[in-house]
Amino acid sequence: QVQYVESGGALVQPGGSLRLSCTASGSYFSIYTMGWYRQAPGKRRELVATIADSGSTNYEDTVKGRFTISRDNAKRTVYLQMNSLKADDTGVYYCNRLPPNGASWGQGTQVTVSA
Repeated sequence: QVQYVESGGALVQPGGSLRLSCTASGSYFSIYTMGWYRQAPGKRRELVATIADSGSTNYEDTVKGRFTISRDNAKRTVYLQMNSLKADDTGVYYCNRLPPNGASWGQGTQVTVSA
């Protein structure tokens, strides 16, 4: 069973930057479209960025122009570069494939944007 391990979250001031990483165990990482999901306090988990096996990317409207998703298939790792962070970006960030494998959710990594 594939497992995902996220890291890189932190407390950061508005306008700051963070780079999140997610490493997958198991095989076949490169064939999947991967996504970063965010769960804000009291809200449902939402998809914020995706990257296909081809490298094509898509972003949720509120993060377009600020977040960049990338992947390194040799390392089975997907990244999320987050710039110009806002308070609304606060939440726990997870990665998973698309559609998500319910048994593979990791612990996530906490991002808090606050002055």
